[in-house]
Amino acid sequence: MSTDTHPADAALDLDGVDPVRTVALGGVALLIAAYSSVFYHFVDVTGEPILFVLVGALALAAATSLSSSLRLRSAAAVAVGLLAAGLALYVFSLPRQPPLVPLVTDAIALMTGRSLLQVTNVDLWVLGVSPGPLFLTWYLAMRRRYVAGVLAGGGTLAFLVLTTDASTLTTLLGVVGAIVAVAVGDMDRRGDSLKAAEPLAVLLAVLIVLSAVAPVVPAGPSRTADTWSRFQAGGPGAGGGTVEANLLEADNQLGIAGNLSLSPDVRFRVESDAEAYWQVGTYDRYTGDGWVRTGSSHSYRGDLDAPPGRSQTVSQTYTAVDELEVVPAAWKPVSVDESIADDATVNDLEGLEVDGSIAEGERFSVTSRVPVASAEELRAAGTDYPSSVEDRYTRLPSSTSDRVAERTERITARAETPYDTARVVERWLKNNKEYSLDVQRPRKNVADEFLFEMDAGYCTYYATTMVVMLRTQDIPARLAVGYTSGERVAEDEWVVRGYNAHAWVEAYFPDVGWVRFDPTPAGPRRAAEQQELTNARENNRTGVDLNDTGGSEWTPSPTATPAPLTPRAEQPVQEAPGEMTIPDRITRPGGTPAQNVTLSDPSINTAPANGSGADDGGSESTGPFGGRPPTREEATLGAIVLLGLVVGLRRTGLTGRAYRAVWLRYQPTRDPETDAERAFERLEYVLAERHRPRRPEETPRQYLAAIGADERAAQVAYIRERARYAGKVTREEADEAVSLVDDIVGWRGV
Repeated sequence: MSTDTHPADAALDLDGVDPVRTVALGGVALLIAAYSSVFYHFVDVTGEPILFVLVGALALAAATSLSSSLRLRSAAAVAVGLLAAGLALYVFSLPRQPPLVPLVTDAIALMTGRSLLQVTNVDLWVLGVSPGPLFLTWYLAMRRRYVAGVLAGGGTLAFLVLTTDASTLTTLLGVVGAIVAVAVGDMDRRGDSLKAAEPLAVLLAVLIVLSAVAPVVPAGPSRTADTWSRFQAGGPGAGGGTVEANLLEADNQLGIAGNLSLSPDVRFRVESDAEAYWQVGTYDRYTGDGWVRTGSSHSYRGDLDAPPGRSQTVSQTYTAVDELEVVPAAWKPVSVDESIADDATVNDLEGLEVDGSIAEGERFSVTSRVPVASAEELRAAGTDYPSSVEDRYTRLPSSTSDRVAERTERITARAETPYDTARVVERWLKNNKEYSLDVQRPRKNVADEFLFEMDAGYCTYYATTMVVMLRTQDIPARLAVGYTSGERVAEDEWVVRGYNAHAWVEAYFPDVGWVRFDPTPAGPRRAAEQQELTNARENNRTGVDLNDTGGSEWTPSPTATPAPLTPRAEQPVQEAPGEMTIPDRITRPGGTPAQNVTLSDPSINTAPANGSGADDGGSESTGPFGGRPPTREEATLGAIVLLGLVVGLRRTGLTGRAYRAVWLRYQPTRDPETDAERAFERLEYVLAERHRPRRPEETPRQYLAAIGADERAAQVAYIRERARYAGKVTREEADEAVSLVDDIVGWRGV
């Protein structure tokens, strides 16, 4: 007989409920929910997840309906076919050819730690890949092939761990589900009762508790800022590093941290034709709690494209004072010199990177073409964005609150162009939020919480919120990171320190390119930097000064001073009440003073955005969940821990003894007859403990006489007899019986 027709492989009998099998299937469902939650996160970040929900539901429904009729080999063929068709759909959606090249390279990168969120069309990847594992995992579970089902689902979860997308909490949920499925599934096949699973419940509770204080299960770092990590020492997202490390060591994924500090150490010198922000990287995909740079990198192959509009050539020569792992450059870089050309790479966002590092003392040159456009030109740029730009840089997670768009529309109601919208948002954030490095990292959507719940933050919060606000208005925008210009030590030379690390915003304008906006208040930021430098100098810290720093500030000569390529955020701007001042020219290579125009905007004010005056962002969260309700994952694990605790206590007899102790010492008042009966039951119990139990053939009076009970016990028995046989007992008599038993319970003698 074929193994496919074995009675143990029959589908679930829906006419009855088998508790053992139900629990085993629940374990498989928990495993499926674990890796499906990661898939859901992907499609939530990139678009509407409803299609994924429908596809997943169809796969599970098909597995359920076919589990009683489809042979194992046929089911495996269906799963492989679904996977192959989905991968083909994904590969042929890519613009690159031949199609096998991106498939192979992406697979290798993913298996070695590259997050799936870096895949440009990750939503298509999920829709193509997920049906196969979902179908096969659930089909095997319905056939009682629990081990095989766990291997199929566990392999999917393990892949997500390798890509660093499965968090500790998600991985733990999957591991718990797999253990339940295998262990209880084995009991199901043997015909054991569910009582045999009690030790398993205790072990799972221990596993979960241990994982709260130690990494029991593996997980990827990309989403380790999950709530479970709050229980671990110095959990992710708690802060404690520097702004520079958070921004510039992020590589392709930038997590938004909590409280940070500043580093005054000198990083490099730069000789440049003009003052600029020295950009290191940009990020296009907002995940709600951080940023991801999608796409891949390729070797530098010569000059890069210049911006689409007018631009100015800016030559820069950098000297590494400390080892550098980044290539700073004024936007937009078009070439590098031969000293680093062999090690330079270019990412899909046209930023420069270095394979390895740039040694201390090494010099290299970068040539940039900086966009040049007046405010009038930017206002007239229109909204005819290239489809590749619009699709990539206007996306927001579907879970982004509608109130962000509503607040942005109200703030920018009088802005008539994308440029004016960007300027209004930039100034509104400066006027309505305080600068602070001491903040508590939000647990949900960072932009939403900074806009509505927090009063203070630093550059990453300002820039992230502005990008999200612009995207709600269909304006392409992205997050840029790098260094501000630094300390000017000569007419064309600057010294850049760690605390110059910064995040800002770039918005796209047709026929111009990417234009910088900086919503972070410059005054408080510069004051914090100067205070850090002063403290370092007072403590004689090395590495914070060079030969030409530490003295009086360099004073420009009255002639031929290079002008900044964009208006410096530090320059004071005069504003009339209720009006927003917008610089006439955001790029001024000619050095002439910028004229100003005003944009009336009654919504501009200096009151806190939430009107509360409370520093919600900087307050310390209390409790294991940061003062908020637990997530679904946390609640599930907590319920398992509670179940294991109850089972463990019951198996040791502690719950029974605890119940008896309470039952014996506490008797609530009801009707007299019930109270008299309950009082006698308590009396019998305590007498059995202190003497012996009453034998079946003994009447209560015979029993009390045999053990030599005192008059109190006899009175309780008399009142109970009246209640049971005469059917008549007063409230006072019932209360007397209860009081007498209370005395007996509290006193060892009877």
